[in-house]
Amino acid sequence: MTVEHKTFVVERELAASPKHAFRFFSEPALKERWTSCHPDWTVLEEQFDFRVGGVEAKRWRTDEGHEQTFFARYLDIVPARRIIYAFDMGFAGERLSASLATVELFAVAARTRMVFTEQIAWLGDAGSLQLRIAGTGEGLDVLADIIEMDIAGVH
Repeated sequence: MTVEHKTFVVERELAASPKHAFRFFSEPALKERWTSCHPDWTVLEEQFDFRVGGVEAKRWRTDEGHEQTFFARYLDIVPARRIIYAFDMGFAGERLSASLATVELFAVAARTRMVFTEQIAWLGDAGSLQLRIAGTGEGLDVLADIIEMDIAGVH
Protein backbone atom coordinates (compact mmCIF):
# COMPACT_ATOMS: atom_id res chain seq x y z
CA MET A 1 0.00 0.00 0.00
CA THR A 2 1.32 3.43 -0.91
CA VAL A 3 0.60 6.79 0.66
CA GLU A 4 -0.85 9.49 -1.57
CA HIS A 5 -0.15 13.04 -0.38
CA LYS A 6 -2.40 15.88 -1.43
CA THR A 7 -3.14 19.44 -0.35
CA PHE A 8 -6.51 20.86 -1.34
CA VAL A 9 -8.40 24.07 -0.62
CA VAL A 10 -12.16 24.59 -0.46
CA GLU A 11 -13.53 28.14 -0.25
CA ARG A 12 -17.10 29.07 0.58
CA GLU A 13 -18.96 32.32 1.22
CA LEU A 14 -20.98 32.11 4.42
CA ALA A 15 -24.02 34.34 5.03
CA ALA A 16 -22.92 35.38 8.52
CA SER A 17 -20.20 37.30 10.28
CA PRO A 18 -17.04 35.34 11.20
CA LYS A 19 -18.15 35.41 14.86
CA HIS A 20 -21.48 33.80 14.00
CA ALA A 21 -19.97 31.35 11.46
CA PHE A 22 -17.38 30.26 14.06
CA ARG A 23 -20.22 29.04 16.30
CA PHE A 24 -21.00 26.31 13.71
CA PHE A 25 -17.57 24.83 14.42
CA SER A 26 -17.40 25.45 18.18
CA GLU A 27 -20.90 24.65 19.49
CA PRO A 28 -21.84 20.94 19.45
CA ALA A 29 -25.51 21.35 18.51
CA LEU A 30 -24.72 23.72 15.63
CA LYS A 31 -21.85 21.57 14.36
CA GLU A 32 -24.08 18.49 14.43
CA ARG A 33 -26.53 20.27 12.10
CA TRP A 34 -24.03 20.26 9.23
CA THR A 35 -21.80 17.26 9.97
CA SER A 36 -24.41 14.53 10.48
CA CYS A 37 -24.36 13.52 6.82
CA HIS A 38 -25.40 9.90 7.46
CA PRO A 39 -28.46 10.04 9.72
CA ASP A 40 -29.10 6.33 9.12
CA TRP A 41 -25.75 5.33 10.72
CA THR A 42 -25.72 4.41 14.43
CA VAL A 43 -23.49 6.61 16.61
CA LEU A 44 -21.51 4.29 18.91
CA GLU A 45 -19.24 6.88 20.57
CA GLU A 46 -19.01 10.64 20.51
CA GLN A 47 -16.72 13.21 22.13
CA PHE A 48 -16.49 16.97 21.53
CA ASP A 49 -13.99 19.07 23.50
CA PHE A 50 -13.47 22.25 21.47
CA ARG A 51 -10.34 23.81 22.95
CA VAL A 52 -6.63 23.77 22.15
CA GLY A 53 -5.52 20.24 23.02
CA GLY A 54 -9.13 19.05 23.05
CA VAL A 55 -10.39 16.01 21.17
CA GLU A 56 -13.30 15.49 18.83
CA ALA A 57 -14.07 11.85 18.11
CA LYS A 58 -16.91 9.88 16.64
CA ARG A 59 -17.48 6.22 15.87
CA TRP A 60 -20.43 5.00 13.82
CA ARG A 61 -21.83 1.73 12.53
CA THR A 62 -22.99 1.84 8.93
CA ASP A 63 -26.11 0.10 7.65
CA GLU A 64 -23.84 -2.69 6.39
CA GLY A 65 -22.37 -3.18 9.89
CA HIS A 66 -18.94 -1.56 9.27
CA GLU A 67 -17.41 0.93 11.69
CA GLN A 68 -16.40 4.42 10.54
CA THR A 69 -14.15 6.50 12.82
CA PHE A 70 -13.08 10.13 13.06
CA PHE A 71 -10.53 11.32 15.64
CA ALA A 72 -9.26 14.92 15.81
CA ARG A 73 -7.10 16.98 18.14
CA TYR A 74 -7.39 20.78 18.10
CA LEU A 75 -3.98 22.42 17.75
CA ASP A 76 -4.84 26.12 17.43
CA ILE A 77 -8.05 28.09 17.90
CA VAL A 78 -8.47 31.83 17.43
CA PRO A 79 -12.18 32.61 17.92
CA ALA A 80 -13.89 33.95 14.79
CA ARG A 81 -10.62 33.70 12.81
CA ARG A 82 -8.91 30.31 12.70
CA ILE A 83 -9.07 26.63 13.67
CA ILE A 84 -6.24 24.16 13.09
CA TYR A 85 -6.69 20.48 13.85
CA ALA A 86 -5.09 17.16 13.04
CA PHE A 87 -7.35 14.18 12.37
CA ASP A 88 -7.54 10.66 11.09
CA MET A 89 -10.36 8.67 9.60
CA GLY A 90 -10.87 4.93 9.51
CA PHE A 91 -13.25 2.39 8.06
CA ALA A 92 -13.79 -1.27 8.97
CA GLY A 93 -10.77 -1.30 11.27
CA GLU A 94 -8.37 0.25 8.74
CA ARG A 95 -7.01 3.80 8.85
CA LEU A 96 -7.96 5.62 5.63
CA SER A 97 -6.22 8.94 6.14
CA ALA A 98 -4.29 11.29 8.40
CA SER A 99 -4.68 15.03 7.85
CA LEU A 100 -3.88 18.52 9.02
CA ALA A 101 -6.77 20.95 8.43
CA THR A 102 -6.94 24.73 8.74
CA VAL A 103 -10.18 26.70 8.71
CA GLU A 104 -9.77 30.45 8.18
CA LEU A 105 -12.62 32.94 8.47
CA PHE A 106 -12.34 36.37 6.80
CA ALA A 107 -14.87 39.18 7.18
CA VAL A 108 -16.30 40.43 3.89
CA ALA A 109 -18.86 43.09 4.79
CA ALA A 110 -21.51 41.26 6.89
CA ARG A 111 -20.50 37.88 5.46
CA THR A 112 -17.55 35.49 5.80
CA ARG A 113 -15.14 34.02 3.30
CA MET A 114 -14.16 30.63 4.69
CA VAL A 115 -10.96 28.98 3.44
CA PHE A 116 -10.56 25.30 4.37
CA THR A 117 -7.12 23.84 3.62
CA GLU A 118 -6.37 20.17 4.16
CA GLN A 119 -3.04 18.38 3.85
CA ILE A 120 -3.92 14.71 3.60
CA ALA A 121 -1.93 11.49 3.67
CA TRP A 122 -4.35 9.11 1.94
CA LEU A 123 -3.96 5.42 2.81
CA GLY A 124 -7.13 4.15 1.14
CA ASP A 125 -7.71 2.87 -2.37
CA ALA A 126 -5.83 4.94 -4.92
CA GLY A 127 -8.95 5.87 -6.87
CA SER A 128 -11.04 6.96 -3.90
CA LEU A 129 -9.09 10.05 -2.78
CA GLN A 130 -11.04 12.26 -5.19
CA LEU A 131 -14.31 10.98 -3.68
CA ARG A 132 -13.02 11.89 -0.21
CA ILE A 133 -12.09 15.43 -1.39
CA ALA A 134 -15.49 15.82 -3.09
CA GLY A 135 -17.18 14.72 0.15
CA THR A 136 -15.38 17.47 2.05
CA GLY A 137 -16.66 20.04 -0.45
CA GLU A 138 -20.19 18.67 -0.17
CA GLY A 139 -20.03 18.91 3.63
CA LEU A 140 -18.93 22.54 3.42
CA ASP A 141 -21.78 23.20 0.98
CA VAL A 142 -24.15 21.90 3.67
CA LEU A 143 -22.50 24.25 6.20
CA ALA A 144 -23.07 27.23 3.89
CA ASP A 145 -26.71 26.22 3.34
CA ILE A 146 -27.38 25.72 7.08
CA ILE A 147 -25.88 29.10 7.95
CA GLU A 148 -27.98 30.71 5.19
CA MET A 149 -31.13 29.10 6.66
CA ASP A 150 -30.09 30.11 10.18
CA ILE A 151 -29.68 33.75 9.16
CA ALA A 152 -33.05 33.62 7.38
CA GLY A 153 -34.67 32.19 10.53
CA VAL A 154 -35.44 28.80 8.98
CA HIS A 155 -34.52 25.81 11.17
